[in-house]
Amino acid sequence: MKEKWFLKNKKEDFVKIANEHHISEVLARLLVNRGLANSEDINAYLHSSTDTMHNPHHLKDVDYACDILEEKIRGNTRIRIVGDYDVDGVVSTFLLYTALSRVGANVDYEIPERMKDGYGININIIKAAKEAGIDTIITCDNGIAAIEQIGYAKEIGMTVIVTDHHDIPFVENEVVRTEVLPPADAIVNPKQHDCNYPFPSICGAVVAFKLIEVLYERFHVDKKESKKLLAYASIATVCDVMDLVDENRVIVKYGLQLLKNTDNKGLFALMELHQINTFKLSAYHLGFIIGPCLNASGRLETAKIGLSLLLEQDDEKARKVAAQLKELNDKRKDMTARGVEEAIEIIETTDLINHKVLVVYLPDCHESLAGIIAGRIRERYHKPAIVLTKAHEGVKGSARSIEQYNMFEELTKCKEYLGKFGGHPMAAGLSLKEENVEPLRLALNQRTTLTEEDFINKISIDVVMPLGYVKEELVEELELLEPFGKGNEKPVFAEKNLTIIKADILGKNRNTLKLKVENQYGKRMDALYFNQIDQFNEYLIDKYGNNEVDKLYKGIPNQIKISALYYPNINEYNGVKTPQIIIQGIQ
Repeated sequence: MKEKWFLKNKKEDFVKIANEHHISEVLARLLVNRGLANSEDINAYLHSSTDTMHNPHHLKDVDYACDILEEKIRGNTRIRIVGDYDVDGVVSTFLLYTALSRVGANVDYEIPERMKDGYGININIIKAAKEAGIDTIITCDNGIAAIEQIGYAKEIGMTVIVTDHHDIPFVENEVVRTEVLPPADAIVNPKQHDCNYPFPSICGAVVAFKLIEVLYERFHVDKKESKKLLAYASIATVCDVMDLVDENRVIVKYGLQLLKNTDNKGLFALMELHQINTFKLSAYHLGFIIGPCLNASGRLETAKIGLSLLLEQDDEKARKVAAQLKELNDKRKDMTARGVEEAIEIIETTDLINHKVLVVYLPDCHESLAGIIAGRIRERYHKPAIVLTKAHEGVKGSARSIEQYNMFEELTKCKEYLGKFGGHPMAAGLSLKEENVEPLRLALNQRTTLTEEDFINKISIDVVMPLGYVKEELVEELELLEPFGKGNEKPVFAEKNLTIIKADILGKNRNTLKLKVENQYGKRMDALYFNQIDQFNEYLIDKYGNNEVDKLYKGIPNQIKISALYYPNINEYNGVKTPQIIIQGIQ
C-alpha cells in the first residue's frame, strides 16, 4: 500500500494557548490540529463531562415513544425487544431490557440468529411474537429499513417502536431525495431529515440510552441510574466504530471510568479472564478484547450468549460464560486468518488486483466473518472492499469502505443487483443472488469516480519531535486527549534520520521488534515495532541490502537510517520508568 506523509501546519499562537490552559506547547499544537482553537472549545475538550451531553428530548418521536411505552407498562401489556446480533445490538437490547424491567414493564427480548434469520426483524419473528401474546415490539439497532416487516406487524394489530441509527433508505429522482420510512408508531433515529438532534453520529445503544433517559424521567428514576448505563453505551460506541467526538467522546471517557470499577459480574469475569489491568482500561480493550468476545457468540452461535454474560448475576456462571465467549472468539480468529489469506490470494492472482472496488467471493467462508475480512482487505489495499459468502439462500456479504467512497450510496446506485442492503458510508451489509455477483462487481467498478490518488494512504503528522522531548511528563499529559479512536486518533509524531543501532525480534510469536535508535543529536532510546516485521525487513533490504540488515541484527555498526512515525510511551519494569517510542511507520 502506498503512503504519503504530510505535516499538519495549522497556524495559531501556541505559546498563548499553552499559557492560558496551563499545558505544554506540544499539547497546544495537538489541540489546534484537532480543530480546537478558541478557549471555550479547548476547555470543553480537556474538561468534558456528562453535563455537556445533548438533550434527549431533541430526538424526533422520543417523547411520543415514551408516551406509548408508559401506557403499555402501566397496563401490564407485553413488550418484546428485538435487537441485532452484533455488539451494538446486544448492548442496546441489554440496556432496554434493563431499563424497562426497572420501571416495571412486562418485557422480554429476541435477537435474530445471523445464519437462520439474517439481519434485523423479520416476518417469522413478528409472527412468533404475535402467537406469544406480545402487543408491542421495540427494535434497537435495526428496523429503519424493515418497511415490509413492520407493515405486516401493523396489519396484524401490533404496536411497533423503532430505535435505530442506520442511514435512512431513500428514493431519488433528478429533483429530490425522499426518505422511505417504515410504518411504525414511533421512529427514534437521529438520521431522519426532520430530526432536530444536534449530533446524529451516535450508535444504536446510545439511541436506546437517550430513550431510557426520557423513560426514567417519566417514572421518576434518579438520573444517576441512567448515567451508570453509559458504561455499556461506551462499549457499543467503540465497537460500532463511531467517531469519538462530541458526546461520543464524553460517553466513552465516562464509560471507561465506570467500567474500571464495574459491578457487572459478566464483564468483570471477561476482563479477569483476559488479565486486563482495569486501572489501565482503554478504548483498545473495548474494541479489541471485550467487543470481539461479545461479537463472537453472534457470529458463530447465538448473540444471546453475549447478552447472557451482561445479564448474569452469579459469579461462577459468569466465569463459565466468559470462558465460552473467549473460546468462540479464539475459534473466530483462526477462521478469520484463513479467510484473509484466501481473499489475498484471489486478489493477487486475478484481475481483481486492478479493480478500484474489491468484490471478493469466498463461497466457503463463514458468512459472519465477511465484515472482518472485508476490513482487513480494506486496510491492506486502502480500497473499498466487499466480501461475499454463500448463504442458505443466495449470497450474503459485508462491505468496508475508505473515506473517499460512500459505500451505502454507491450500493444504492447498484440496487438492481441486490436483494436487501443497508448500512453507513463506511460499512454496509448486503444480500444478492449468486448470478448477480459478477454484474455487481462490474457495475460498482464502472460507476465509481475513485482515482489512483484516492488509494494512497495519507498519514498526517502532528508534530516533528526529537526524541529528547519524550519524557514521562509529556506522556502523562497526552492522556488528556484520550480516549483514542476513530475521529480522535492517537497523535502522530515523527523524526527523521534515526540510526538503528541494534534490532532484536521478541515474543512467543516473534511479532515484536525491539530497536535501539539514535537521533542526529546523539539521543538514544528503545523503540518497539509490532507485527509486520517481514515488511519492515523487506523495506530495509530493498533500500540498504542484506548485508546491512544482517549487521543490524548482530548489533554491528551499519548504514541504515530511517524516518519514523511514532507515539511516545513509558516502559515500567521493576518500578523503574524509562521513556521509549512505539514506531507506527517508517520511510
